Amino acid sequence: MILVITSITLKSPWKFFPLSHRAMNIVRQMKGSPYIAFQKKGFWTTHYTMSLWPNIDDMKKFSHSGAHMEAIKKTKTIAEEVRTLTIEANDFPKWKEAKLLLKEKGKIIRYE
Repeated sequence: MILVITSITLKSPWKFFPLSHRAMNIVRQMKGSPYIAFQKKGFWTTHYTMSLWPNIDDMKKFSHSGAHMEAIKKTKTIAEEVRTLTIEANDFPKWKEAKLLLKEKGKIIRYE
């Protein structure tokens, strides 16, 4: 299975509102996809997600389409930084471990 861990650091607390709107649409999109499990966590300007997928093809099909792709296109308007890590796993790690993995091995995208 494929585990995707993601964090987004917002430019300001006010950017939470557009993030929430996009996240709602992404969750709707997920309900029609073959994802296995999903978790989210966040406060103030830093938010995290973890999703578990049966395989890389299903994950890529989801992430490169619909509401998720639209959100990616607009990320630079709300975010300072996005980190993402895709690995093989059978279950979610604890949040503390997930954050450490993301910090040590995650791909970093910064916006100005």
